[in-house]
Amino acid sequence: MSIYDTLNPPQKEAVFHTEGPLLILAGAGSGKTRVLTHRIACLMEEKGVNPWNILAITFTNKAAQEMRERVDKLVGMGAESIWVSTFHSACVRILRRHIDFLGFDNHFAIYDTEDQKTVIKEVCRRLNIDTKIYKERTLMAKISHAKDELISPEEMELNAGGDFNEKKIAAVYKEYQATLRKNNALDFDDLIVKTVELFQNYPNVLEYYQERFQYIMVDEYQDTNTAQFKFVSLLASKYQNLCVVGDDDQSIYKFRGANIGNILGFEQAFPGAKVIRLEQNYRSTGNILEAANRVIENNTERKPKRLWTENESGDKVHFRQFLNGFEEAEYVVGEITKARRNGDCNYKDCAVLYRTNAQSRLFEEKFLLANVPYKIVGGINFYARKEIKDLLCYLKTINNARDDLAVQRIINVPKRGIGATTLGRVQDYADNMGISLYEALRVAEEVPSIGRSLSKIDGFVTFIQMLKSKADVMTVEEILQEVIDSTGYVAELEAEDTEESRARIENIDELISKTVAYQEAMEEQNQPATLSGFLEEVALVADI
Repeated sequence: MSIYDTLNPPQKEAVFHTEGPLLILAGAGSGKTRVLTHRIACLMEEKGVNPWNILAITFTNKAAQEMRERVDKLVGMGAESIWVSTFHSACVRILRRHIDFLGFDNHFAIYDTEDQKTVIKEVCRRLNIDTKIYKERTLMAKISHAKDELISPEEMELNAGGDFNEKKIAAVYKEYQATLRKNNALDFDDLIVKTVELFQNYPNVLEYYQERFQYIMVDEYQDTNTAQFKFVSLLASKYQNLCVVGDDDQSIYKFRGANIGNILGFEQAFPGAKVIRLEQNYRSTGNILEAANRVIENNTERKPKRLWTENESGDKVHFRQFLNGFEEAEYVVGEITKARRNGDCNYKDCAVLYRTNAQSRLFEEKFLLANVPYKIVGGINFYARKEIKDLLCYLKTINNARDDLAVQRIINVPKRGIGATTLGRVQDYADNMGISLYEALRVAEEVPSIGRSLSKIDGFVTFIQMLKSKADVMTVEEILQEVIDSTGYVAELEAEDTEESRARIENIDELISKTVAYQEAMEEQNQPATLSGFLEEVALVADI
């Protein structure tokens, strides 16, 4: 029995149509991942395509991991040569190799949301912009949207015309980008933008990757933004073997920059494209699909499709509307307590899903009043915890000393007695000389009015230089352990001996375990386990 015999007719058609542009409109639960993985198998087994000529792009690390596992199981030998990754991961791999063409060092840092906010705050201070009027998060959102649309600071300034507020935002954007370049850093939007810039300005680099990736597949295409569309269209422009899978009815990320026009206008962007609809649903009952079809058919911007299933009709859909959040929370808690009282379930069998963190408050209050035990899942991101950020900033400084944010965070961790005034003088010197903060620390004897702090600064620089010299011969785990031991980070927490300090030590142990897992994964793939690679993986996992 062939692996393709399990596919329905439209799925088979999508799998075997391998040449030229293809749009697969895949309704919810219609087996799109099965189609993509079988299509990769078909390319290799039936068409004789080399695995290294195939690129599969997903939107999340979890989706990439799932597809990787299914491809490995289905294809076997050679599957490891296929690029299965997110947009950001693919672009990082390209930039690590070629970003020096754009004037960056290949050991660039990747800034997370907290780092971005710190830079924006500093930029506003330098430009005398009141952050009570121009909120940091608003500025970050405006800059992110501009990058999604491939709008440069200069274009934003030009588009602002006589609008005073827009000109202010453009000025922040321009200074923000200048600071990132000075720090040899990119934010997540830059990963796509800089790769597009690289392809547009260096045709030889683009041609190399066009030859490398002759068959490209993109999942969740309805969620792509303009920059991602440009990245894909440039890569696919030579061979045109681009297969995109998506569902315009599931496009919910406009607020994140998703451009529904990418999927609706696919046939215009890629003339001669074939369109295949996957409409058979394997996941839901008939009543659920009928309700969904009736709701979604009222949308104006959509391609016609109608989900159906061979499953039973199932229970009817129940709809309940509330006047406010209090009523909603009261109803949910009441239903849970009633179900438990009737013996239908235990508390541990129930979960409440909500869209924003702020919504949890009402549910918590009602649970407390009803004496219902609960647990909030999530909380602070592991990589955003103080001890993890501190240690990662040591690793970032060792890897890329031009990263001013990382240096600023750790220079007094543990306390070295380098005061804010002294650090301010060094920073001013760095700004005046056009060098990084770390470079200014290395020549601190030239900075006016440093005085007794010089020996403390020298101690910090000597420590970092020692670790930098060892970085190529030590594993990431060994470097991290050296930082922990030499700074006395864990020893200080052990001396504190509180529940919180013990929890923080557990987090540090988990970070050490992460370095070991990274080392083992690289060995399995016969890839070098570098400090840059580890920091890159952490950055992508932490913020995507």
